[in-house]
Parts: sequence; C-alpha cells; structure tokens
Amino acid sequence: MTRETPAGDLTLANLTKTFGRRTAVDDLSLTIPQSSFFALLGASGCGKTTTLRMIAGLETPTSGQVLLGDRDIARLRPYRRPVNTVFQSYALFPHLDVFENVAFGLRRRGIRSVGGQVRQMLSLVQLDGYERRRPAQLSGGEQQRVALARALINHPQVLLLDEPLGALDLTLRRQMQVELKRLQAEVGITFVHVTHDQEEAMTMADTVAVMNAGRIEQLGAPADIYEFPATAFVARFLGQSNLIAGDVTGGSGDDLLVTAQGARFSVPAGRSRTDRGPVFLGVRPEKLHLATAALRVPAGHQHLDGTITDASYLGVSTQYLLRTAGGVELSVFVANSGDQQRFAIGERAVAYWNPRHAFLLGRRAETPDPTAPVAGEPVGVSA
Repeated sequence: MTRETPAGDLTLANLTKTFGRRTAVDDLSLTIPQSSFFALLGASGCGKTTTLRMIAGLETPTSGQVLLGDRDIARLRPYRRPVNTVFQSYALFPHLDVFENVAFGLRRRGIRSVGGQVRQMLSLVQLDGYERRRPAQLSGGEQQRVALARALINHPQVLLLDEPLGALDLTLRRQMQVELKRLQAEVGITFVHVTHDQEEAMTMADTVAVMNAGRIEQLGAPADIYEFPATAFVARFLGQSNLIAGDVTGGSGDDLLVTAQGARFSVPAGRSRTDRGPVFLGVRPEKLHLATAALRVPAGHQHLDGTITDASYLGVSTQYLLRTAGGVELSVFVANSGDQQRFAIGERAVAYWNPRHAFLLGRRAETPDPTAPVAGEPVGVSA
C-alpha cells in the first residue's frame, strides 16, 4: 500500500458536546501526532465514543474544533472528511462477497478498475484468496480484517476504531491486537482506537488517554501511566492498585514520610503527586511480595502483616488477598513459577515491597478509601 502524504496532527481544541443538561465531553483538548497509534480508554459513559463520533462527523460539537493539520473539519459532512471508521459490528454487506465489500468505497467514487487495489488490500490484511466468500462464511477475525481492508482502501488520513475487537473471543482478540499494531506500522496512518479494555490500549497504543466524566484524567505512554498514575481513578482503572489511605508527616532526604495503618512509610519524592496532606500510598499487586509471618523482611523494604482471606489461581499467577489489622485488604500477585510457596486461607502472612515501586497520590479528606469494598462488589476486584 502506498503511504499517503500525512495531513498533520489531529488536534481537538476545547471540544464540548452536551445532550440537554448532560455534558458528554467537557472542554476536551489534546493533540494526536500524525502516524501514531492513539487510544482513548475509559468506562462506558465517559465520553470516549462521543469524542470519536465528533471526529468522524457523526456528531456535531456543541463547541470547539477538530483540526487535521491546520484545517478545521468539525463542520464538514462525514463523507468529506479524510477519515474512516471501523465499528465493533463490522457493518459488512451480507449480500456482497469479500471483494465487493472491500471495493464498495472505490465503486461509490466512480472508480471502475478496482481489482488491483482490492487484491493489494486483501494481501495487506492476509486474506489472499478470500475474494468470493460471503461474510457469513468468515470467522469473526476474518470479518474484522475485511472491515479494515474496506476502510483502508479509501486511503484515509485517520482511521477510527470503535471497540473493534469487542465481539471476539479472548484468544482471537489478542491475536488481532498484534495484527492491528503490525498493520498500523505498515500503513503509517493515524489510528485512534476507542476501548474500555485496558489490555487492548496498553498492548497496541503509543499513547493512551484515560477518560473520566468527559475529561482526560491522564495522558501518556502506557508504561508511564501504569507505573506512575496521576489520580486514584487512573490507578484503579488501568490495572489493579492497592491504595492505602494515609497522611504525609514530613520528609527525609529525597523521600516523603507517610503515616498509614498505624505505621510509618517512605516514598521517593519523585514518585509522589503531592508532598502534603491526606494521600493514598499505592503499590501494584505484582510489586508486592508475600512471606510467612516468621520470615524477616529484606532490608530496605516496607511491609504490612495480616491474614490471608482468599486465594485465586489465575494461571500465570495466584492472587492472594491479605487483610491487615487496620481493615485494608491488599491484593498480591504471586507468580506460579513452580517453586513458589503457597498460602492457606486464614494463615498469617506479611506483604512487603520496595519503596521505589510505590507511588503517592493526593487524597481529599472526604474521599472514600478506594481500597474499601463496594457493596455488592467482590472484594479485591478493581473498577
């Protein structure tokens, strides 16, 4: 496939969309670099799909701009925008074969000689020889590839992906994550991927924007957001986090001192979003280690002890829940390496961690402790 001349960055400037009294997207501003793979990640109702629909032209912004390079496309009709969308439902024409589904956009523009372009596009998505099959004869992954080929053959400058893998089973979804990433690198088009699936966003995207209530909570590379979240919402939404309510009591060298659960802890200042007041001390479950209560905690590590309340075998790891004397339930992932120690429910144990792997987030005094279980929700399951 011949790469098109990039149109420039995709910029959303003060983009707002209201439906009556409800604000779906709230003064959103961000820049998506050209030729990047960008993910809008968030729960249902956060505004991510409405944002995508405004880029596509399927919704009109209440205010703000959608800029492609230096051109505002916010008021252009969808068919006049250099943008194509792939939906979760694929939206293939059941009465047309694969060849005609892919050729549809070219024929609609009056292009008669389409064979070469269609075969090139089917080769790109690894569907050589599928030209005469109907959608009903294809698997979900194959239908997804046809939908991608149909969108890419129009040479869009931006490809929008609206929960494109949601209808696939887990194994196929993971396979398609790799394929989409390969495809984006090959064609060099800006991909904007909307999803609620954190694994999809982290696996494929160069940059992830975590959305909440119509706004961006945090924007950055997947590893940066995961390792150092900006808010308690991000810490809990992008993976699981143990968030322990405490208070900053001072400093010592390059560290901040925190009192929580009746004990004192330290967190590097460079891993802290605030240096005073009420805080959450955060540690990811895989950064915690579990040991019997009789074992001595390694030097330089910090710990909380308690009682094992649950053990769940997850394949690559076992998730243990440990309830501390202060009532906090910590989630700990222990790799199933074959020689790991197993813990029984009711057994006393110690969860310990390296302070360099912790992080500190601001906490309003009235904010509920997000480590506390929500009524009706299984203990230890993140939002």
